[in-house]
Amino acid sequence: MSDDSLPTTLFLMGIPGLEWAHIWIAIPFCIMYVVALAGNAALILVIAMDNALHAPMYLFLCLLSLTDLALSSTTVPKMLSILWLHAGEISFGGCLAQMFCVHSIYALESSILLAMAFDRYVAICNPLRYTVILHHTVIVKIGLVGIFRSVAIVSPFIFLLRRLPYCQHHVMAHTYCEHMGIARLACANITVNIVYGLTVALLAMGLDSVLITISYGFILCAVFRLPSRDTQHKALSTCGSHLGVILVFYIPAFFSFLAHRFGQHQIPKHVHIFLANLYVLVPPVLNPVIYGARTKEIRSRLLRLLHLKKISV
Repeated sequence: MSDDSLPTTLFLMGIPGLEWAHIWIAIPFCIMYVVALAGNAALILVIAMDNALHAPMYLFLCLLSLTDLALSSTTVPKMLSILWLHAGEISFGGCLAQMFCVHSIYALESSILLAMAFDRYVAICNPLRYTVILHHTVIVKIGLVGIFRSVAIVSPFIFLLRRLPYCQHHVMAHTYCEHMGIARLACANITVNIVYGLTVALLAMGLDSVLITISYGFILCAVFRLPSRDTQHKALSTCGSHLGVILVFYIPAFFSFLAHRFGQHQIPKHVHIFLANLYVLVPPVLNPVIYGARTKEIRSRLLRLLHLKKISV
């Protein structure tokens, strides 16, 4: 498809049917965004400043916080400008760039959660070789593989969207650009887009969730073979935070994904878009809260950091 046949701009109309409430909806979204920025920045700062927290588990958590910051910052500023200022216009190239960032960051976050599950598996099932298996070089390689995978599987979305004719359709009922939202503007068959999008979801996030489940199956078997209840409880508590983050990440994502592809006529449009907004906001908000509240080392260092700030003031 030639560039001349592509729309120069698209218009994001926000949450259809709830235009009257856009101003009020934006307020909790803005608060959640500020909390996400503060929480994840604090987590990254604490881990970066304390050498005792440079263990694999905390380095993966730092990577998770970085992806959370990137995911929310890619979507929420534009979302707020639409809801508060009605500034829904975006260039077609800018829309594709936002779509690429949203999907690739999301795929990367799924990879990091899988790496964190592997970290817990090695720590509990093979503790004597933990530092040998998961040294810093391996962590860097895992991060690079995750980035390469996410870019490789999401890049075809750009070419699949650019090949479609849009016939002057340029109004999208959403607050940010995502693959199927753009594809549904086309005046042509989008079966290839639907099939590839489904394949990516199943082979990337779907496969990751299966491997995470298998990892925790091995972890539970190893835990219940431990000699004492105290040891079992301690081992399970180290996994509790990670399980909470996994549920926060995958449940809204799978619901939004399935609703977008199979529930177009059963689920009201405004409900679907509202939930799609939450799935880029809720994980970045809750992840630092879950880890900050449940991880003793991080909680104690956060409190110490706040105490030092009070003394300096």
